[in-house]
Amino acid sequence: MLIHPMPDPIAIQIGPLAVHWYGLMYVLAFALFIILGRVRIKQPHIAVLGWKKEDLDDMLFYGMLGVVIGGRLGEVLFYRPEYFLHNPLEIFMVWHGGMSFHGGFLGVILAMYLWSRKAGRNLFDVLDFIAPLVPLGYAAGRLGNFINAELPGRIAPETLPWAMQWPGIPYPVHPSPIYQMLVDGILVFIILWLYARKQRPRMAVGAMFTLLYGCARFFTEYFRTPDWEVVWLGVPITSGQMLSLPMIVGAIALLVWAYKSQVMGTPPTKARPANT
Repeated sequence: MLIHPMPDPIAIQIGPLAVHWYGLMYVLAFALFIILGRVRIKQPHIAVLGWKKEDLDDMLFYGMLGVVIGGRLGEVLFYRPEYFLHNPLEIFMVWHGGMSFHGGFLGVILAMYLWSRKAGRNLFDVLDFIAPLVPLGYAAGRLGNFINAELPGRIAPETLPWAMQWPGIPYPVHPSPIYQMLVDGILVFIILWLYARKQRPRMAVGAMFTLLYGCARFFTEYFRTPDWEVVWLGVPITSGQMLSLPMIVGAIALLVWAYKSQVMGTPPTKARPANT
């Protein structure tokens, strides 16, 4: 059985200034977005749509706002509304962890909608472009959860080689943040990156990401201690699974629509505003 290493959540301390590992994981996620994005804009089927490095910088700013605001509001509304109702100031303490992917997902869609209107691009073209840039950033966030000893897993048999003694828990558990980092993040990235290397119909890449993540998250939730769960037709369903089901259903519908319509992406429909 492994023992959680319990690293210091503070990576760098300079006087009263503390830089947390959790925050650094977000910096890493945004850096990966830029690095992968610069690789992606060189792919022939992407280059013909007129994507530029400046677009990446601009979208990153909007995306950061969507991730942070949406992710935190999702945590507050979807998972722990009663706790934050009694501790409202902790809503702003994001360095303690507690960011909902599903909230961040909705926040990024809204942010990209605003950016697409500004840039004169179709929203689905934007989502198709950024989808493969997201999973590795998600994986970095789950590593931050592990460092913070958040999101412990369900009880694991002691014979499991990677069963882990989690801080504050007297029995071995599955290291669920690592599962989600590997499956929901890295595995989804590999599959989606390979899929997106060729031209696909509009909406297909974004829908494929949504489908892959929804299915992966539904699976890894079986190993994670749920924030809450309900029983439907005698089957327990966790909060994460309930939030993933609409993603799966919606993604399948979008994929069918995308391949039936066979509409391809297009360059911007208007000149970009100056100084953007």
